Amino acid sequence: MNRRDFLNAGSLLAVGGLTGCNTAGLHLRHVQAAQTGERKPNILFIMADDHTAQAIGAYGSRLAVLNPTPNIDELAREGMIFHNAFCTNSICVPSRANIMTGQHSHVNGCITLDERLPAQRQYLSIEMKKAGYQTAVVGKWHLGELPTTFDYYKVLPGQGDYFDPVFFETGATDTVVKQYAKRTGRFENAVQMKGHSSDCIADSALTWLKGRDRQKPFFLKLHFKAPHDMFEYAPRYEDYLANVKIPEPESMYENGHHGSIATRGYNDELTPYLNTSVGPRNVWRNYAGWAKDRSLPDHEVTSQAYQVYLKKYLRCVKGVDDNVKRVVDYLKGEGIFDDTVTIYTGDQGFYLGEHDYQDKRLGYEEGMRMPFIVRYPRTVRAGGRTEAIVQNIDYGPTMLDFAGVRTPEYMQGCSFRKILETGKEPKGWKQEAYYQYWMHMAHLYNPAHFGIRTKRYKLLFFYGRRVGTDVPTPPGWELYDLKHDPQEMNNVYDDPKYARVVKDLKTRLKKLRHEIGADDPSKASNDYVAQEIRVVNELVEEFWDYDEKDQAKAIEMSHTYLKAANERGREINF
Repeated sequence: MNRRDFLNAGSLLAVGGLTGCNTAGLHLRHVQAAQTGERKPNILFIMADDHTAQAIGAYGSRLAVLNPTPNIDELAREGMIFHNAFCTNSICVPSRANIMTGQHSHVNGCITLDERLPAQRQYLSIEMKKAGYQTAVVGKWHLGELPTTFDYYKVLPGQGDYFDPVFFETGATDTVVKQYAKRTGRFENAVQMKGHSSDCIADSALTWLKGRDRQKPFFLKLHFKAPHDMFEYAPRYEDYLANVKIPEPESMYENGHHGSIATRGYNDELTPYLNTSVGPRNVWRNYAGWAKDRSLPDHEVTSQAYQVYLKKYLRCVKGVDDNVKRVVDYLKGEGIFDDTVTIYTGDQGFYLGEHDYQDKRLGYEEGMRMPFIVRYPRTVRAGGRTEAIVQNIDYGPTMLDFAGVRTPEYMQGCSFRKILETGKEPKGWKQEAYYQYWMHMAHLYNPAHFGIRTKRYKLLFFYGRRVGTDVPTPPGWELYDLKHDPQEMNNVYDDPKYARVVKDLKTRLKKLRHEIGADDPSKASNDYVAQEIRVVNELVEEFWDYDEKDQAKAIEMSHTYLKAANERGREINF
């Protein structure tokens, strides 16, 4: 049975009992408000595609000096910033499904870019409508099935276009035909707009807001396509940062003891084939073509490519930030901004040259961490910052909490509204985050892996295989002490000083995988995901201890993959 057959044949399995939330955490005041008819807050959830924390000034990264996001930074000054907000699976479709369902990828069925989120699983919008909210989603949806559970939708087909975008819209009846370089697109029940997608998406959101039912609170998901690659910005930003040297990450050139045999190969023999690069390191996919002079040494080619990459990216970010201001200004003009829980986030993190990586997917800090900012002056104190660990599966329960809705039993996430309002973690709050990337060697050549992130440590197991894998990549373990090594430059898994830490984290990781059902095929959303879990379990059993025998196997697997890569090129593992 092939992958598509598995997906089509898969049954939707019960997931009740997987949640670790204490639903008694819902604030009594909001329950009482719902009972007495007191006005509930509006909820505005703004999400930009691939907008990483390093590119938001409020997070104080090397790019903050460029002042890339003054309007988003204003939200942060008037609200709370989360420094330990993490996605559970750093790729577009899974992250969006995590937010809509409050469930991990193996439970909601969206483990890769290929799956869909059917209407019956669009839980967040369903629950919001039950709570009396007028609901809408505008912009990039990217979950296959139309978001028909919202009162109104106007969403891009798939990734959508940066310019003159087409939208599927509630009530639309026209057929839009759009000519592309190599194909003709035909879109039923759609509309087309002129201009840049960020402007068009903000325009559409403002149109809906102006025509909304003012007798109801609103729940609006506003999703920008930018700054997704290939970073096509509006022409008005052509001169933005044109004469500025963008600060470069040191790890783009010197990577220290970052990574392992799983991500570098034995004696670095797989570095040309794993994890796409800014410079010419990865021979299959990189940004070296953006360099002005490819004949220069690799270091200079990388630097030139990086400057083009970051300027394109930050020009897209500028367009998002300016359009956030337009929406905020409207809410202020209506006198409802302070009555609106305003959230800003990205759908995951993104690499901006750190470790010479591009894109996301890898479970290191830049890929796993999400920006997350909340402004609601009625109950959230301005200028707050928290190190509490939250995950994107918690976003839905938190928004539902503000709407007066208890976290449903089928959701695995938990509301962190108490953290927002008190700045303190409630008793028993989670002390670790789980991460799993399932798309082994797809598109960006990143090996499959899972791991655990605590406030101090990160333990990752690269298992390097999925259903149908032809030639696996070598398994390997990585441990980072984030207190002493926040840039993850030194994998200390084999350091005897960390032996007790490794043992403890493996125990916690095994327990966490069991609690969320990641090790249990019966908790999978369909037969294909169940089969994926079985494959992972086999590798966990084989390489969990990672003794000398296991390491010898990994070395042989590295050699085998190198031989296959040299012989077969891009065909491998596709």
